[in-house]
Amino acid sequence: MTSSMANGGGKPAQRRKVMVVAEPTRESAAALHYVLSHVIFDNDILYLLHVENPNFWKNKISCFIKQSSTSSSTPDARESIGCNVGGGGGCLGDNVDFLDQMKSACELVHPKLKVKVSKVESEARDKGYVIISQTKVLGIDLLVVGKRQSLSNAILRQRRNGSIRGETAEYLVQHSKCTCVAVQRKGQNGGYLLHTKTHRNFWLLA
Repeated sequence: MTSSMANGGGKPAQRRKVMVVAEPTRESAAALHYVLSHVIFDNDILYLLHVENPNFWKNKISCFIKQSSTSSSTPDARESIGCNVGGGGGCLGDNVDFLDQMKSACELVHPKLKVKVSKVESEARDKGYVIISQTKVLGIDLLVVGKRQSLSNAILRQRRNGSIRGETAEYLVQHSKCTCVAVQRKGQNGGYLLHTKTHRNFWLLA
């Protein structure tokens, strides 16, 4: 079942187009970690898609990208994708483009991987529809999105930072024409909880 998810619904090994919904959040970082450690191959194409609310970016970006736990990561890659909250390490600031840093981290972990960054603008209520439209335009085989663990926290934090809400991830899982995996990370070394249209609460060790 794990390989079926990673291969976009059981497709034979070939050059695939994988998309990660990219945001400056822990949940988005977890989705990227999952893709880099369990899904992507060097001959694939990885798209980092950010749907920007034009009314949101007037506020300060808060980023909590966790350190990657993949054994294949280099120290430079782990540093690039890492963020220690509460001291002892750096975090993305206002002057750093988190998409550029995500792209650099991907290239450090998989030097031969082709990574493309895409930005589109949309109001928050249309985010799910826009993401699905982009998967169709680009011919995406597998869509991966981070999902918040707490709906109450999602609602509160959505008002502050406009990030992916639990219901948006669920919308993508249910309506995406390609295979969509919603990812929740359980602690630094606790593995991943995966959600697809056909498999709910599938546990995958890190």
